[in-house]
Amino acid sequence: MARRTLLGVLPSAVLWGVVFGLFVASSALSYAGIYKTQADRDSLAAAFGANVSTSALFGPAPQLQTVAGFTVFKIWLTVALIGGIWGLMASTKLLRGDEDSGRWELLLSGATTREQATFQVLLGLLGGTVALWIATAALAVATGRSPEFNVAVRPALYLALSLATTAFMFMGVGAFTSQLGAARRQAAAYGGWILGISYALRMVADSGTGLHWLIWTSPLGWVEMLQPLTSPKPISLLPIFGFTCLLGYLSVVLAGRRDVGASLIQERSRSGPRLLLLSGHMGLAVRMLRPVIASWGTAVAAVGVLLGYIAYAAGETLSKSSMQTIYARLGASGAGIKAFLGVSFLMLAVMLSFVAVGQLTAVRAEEADQRLDQFLARPVTRIGWLAGRLAIAVSFLAALGILSGVMAWLGVAIESSAVSLPTLLAAGLNIAAPAVCILGISTLVFGFLPRATAIVGYGLVSWSLLVEFVGGIGALNHWIFDTSLFHQMNAAPAIGPNITSDSWMAAIGVAAALAGCILFARRDIQGG
Repeated sequence: MARRTLLGVLPSAVLWGVVFGLFVASSALSYAGIYKTQADRDSLAAAFGANVSTSALFGPAPQLQTVAGFTVFKIWLTVALIGGIWGLMASTKLLRGDEDSGRWELLLSGATTREQATFQVLLGLLGGTVALWIATAALAVATGRSPEFNVAVRPALYLALSLATTAFMFMGVGAFTSQLGAARRQAAAYGGWILGISYALRMVADSGTGLHWLIWTSPLGWVEMLQPLTSPKPISLLPIFGFTCLLGYLSVVLAGRRDVGASLIQERSRSGPRLLLLSGHMGLAVRMLRPVIASWGTAVAAVGVLLGYIAYAAGETLSKSSMQTIYARLGASGAGIKAFLGVSFLMLAVMLSFVAVGQLTAVRAEEADQRLDQFLARPVTRIGWLAGRLAIAVSFLAALGILSGVMAWLGVAIESSAVSLPTLLAAGLNIAAPAVCILGISTLVFGFLPRATAIVGYGLVSWSLLVEFVGGIGALNHWIFDTSLFHQMNAAPAIGPNITSDSWMAAIGVAAALAGCILFARRDIQGG
């Protein structure tokens, strides 16, 4: 089982390891090519170094006058969030997902116990994390040998380890929540809550509000405190490994104390009939997605309020620093609270893009686990089923965009009335445009190459984010810069939304989704 689990997780582990390594290489080499003089580097360090808005969004920025310091600052949070999501999705799929599909009943009919099976899967997941680290380390070490980066092998290996730790921790989180939830989507939702709370605690700790001690209450805070290449603190590995080992141990123990298919958070076995939304497949889809909708809605609302709350203080700091130039490169021209919110909404746009890909991976999971067969045996057409799921997804994205605007306005209103509700509502709808485009492209891939849906979708989000920050903080050829969907979106409310660009992204998404529906109707159903 450990070998089977490792083989199942290995391709995506190596892929993301290569992506993380490319993040390191692109950040290091772009910095060396752009900030060539010491004066340029000192100016960058002065702009970012102790800026509250930068620390809250991306973490502290020490030693920005060096290639190593800039590289760590540039990539660690992005890699941490992507790694956490990947680890969570991988572990819930191979534990609760296989249990939902009935595979565990077959495995446990052999000479093994629930505890042994769970332990074997955890060993396989650990092997996947090691593969992620090796792939990242290979590129980090190779980049370190370049004259521009000039990092020795041991620090490069430690950098790769720090980038893999979030995936390691949230594999443990996913294993634990797989014992709590009655279905994979619930287990993933519980893990998403933990990741969101971890990010929120880290953001408050780094926002200059006198609550920096909160950094030690956040798993992402522990990763931040590793400080590779700048001021390494390997002692921060202790809470990371202790937390993960504890979750692994609890997962094994809890798996042995429950029946296959059961969960610790019990669903009510008896209740009155609730027939709302059960008149068709779309209503059933909405009911099944309620935990996901609630989880992402809560996460977006919490991040929106926090960003709005710290926007006043961060905007004041921004208006007094030379970092306005950097924010302008990211599209948030001007100064003050609106410029900070312009970059903040970019982070919310990334969240919505992950939601979009998650909706398509859920669609693919229904096909792979053969649940889709139950619908298509009824008088439901393939195009009608997929189009209904896409309509729900688009409505969900639009609602999250509106919610982010409302909650950001509430956060801002606590300290200031500098930004109106209509302005932030427009900014919220603005961030839904790239998410709709990514949803459509992922649907197109699902139509003719379903097994690549998640890879292409998450890869497109990662590429767009990487290009946006490399091109925004540094300088890229405009042809490459234009391939980022986030670059096509104006940084509202710093500047008004670009209706033309948003409309084009939405139109591309709709056209790709329509083509995906047609292709889906013409191919065979493909299981996992």
